[in-house]
Amino acid sequence: MTTPKGLPRYDRSRDYEWNYTHAPAPVERDLPPVPGRWQYCGLDVDSPLGIPAGPLLNGRWCLYYASLGFDVVTYKTVRSGERSCYPLPNLQPISSNQLYGGEQDLPTSSNMEGSWAVSFGMPSRAPDIWRQDIEQTRQELPTGKILSVSVVGTIEPGWQIDQLAGDYARCAKWALESGADTIEANFSCPNVSTCDGQLYQNPESARRVAQELRAAIGSKPLIVKIGRMTELDQASLLLDALNGIVNALAMTNSIATTVRDSRGDYLFDGQPRGICGDAIRDASIAQTRDVASLLGESPNMQLIGVGGISDASHVQDYLNAGAHAVQLASAPMVDPEIGIRIRKQLAGVAGSPSS
Repeated sequence: MTTPKGLPRYDRSRDYEWNYTHAPAPVERDLPPVPGRWQYCGLDVDSPLGIPAGPLLNGRWCLYYASLGFDVVTYKTVRSGERSCYPLPNLQPISSNQLYGGEQDLPTSSNMEGSWAVSFGMPSRAPDIWRQDIEQTRQELPTGKILSVSVVGTIEPGWQIDQLAGDYARCAKWALESGADTIEANFSCPNVSTCDGQLYQNPESARRVAQELRAAIGSKPLIVKIGRMTELDQASLLLDALNGIVNALAMTNSIATTVRDSRGDYLFDGQPRGICGDAIRDASIAQTRDVASLLGESPNMQLIGVGGISDASHVQDYLNAGAHAVQLASAPMVDPEIGIRIRKQLAGVAGSPSS
């Protein structure tokens, strides 16, 4: 599944347009059942395994990974207008130990060591394209699979929070009308410096947008994707703001840092970029545990663990920390069949899951 240098087999161009049109067809695989009763925002699923809004650029990618053992597939973040991807290179392997936030100047690696810097910038197809694609994807998705659609508002010059909230809601309503089972609102993108990428750091604005989203989608499950929070006080304020509005939090959306190449030169014009994969696992599990402790024994929000998962023990670590489900991106991009192996492993290690 990988090249001799360890890069993903789809890495020959790393181009958004190329990858959009070159998704593999769904495969026929026996999917091992995972013991226990599992739910995703109140919806029954066969396992806790999902894919976040990273690799699944369109419906073809959603269907492919659904066939490989992932029961919740998240359609790549969509906008109310077309947006191009950031220029190449936008996916760079790095060498790193575990990150916790605040690190700088990570070195690049010629091989994929489990982590990479991601610089996509939340691109989107035009609404008429993604709306039709979501509708077709929902029709073709096998029974028992959940289609979640990630949405984001697009800040315009002169806009205030109400206009941004309205744009989030517009995208969510369109996604719902097209067949989305759940809506995931992206409140965190480390590669975007505007308000649409940093909402989770502003509880008051986050609440305003979440309220508008809830009004637009009614009782449908609403997930909010958040980034790294190093202070419990910060997390507590966000939870208070979203209480009673949001069904679940998905975290962590990478950890941002600067990256230098082998010559010592900065990549990405010296701007921080989100690090995904193995290097953020410990911090993401710790954040899951911290937020779970704040929610208490009778939480009114579920938690979705994201970051650095590559085997069943990592899944179990997230579940033990308080997550109800998990999402994998980096590992399945390198090894698409990892979901099947994790399902086999979970058949032997899964305890009594929360539902």
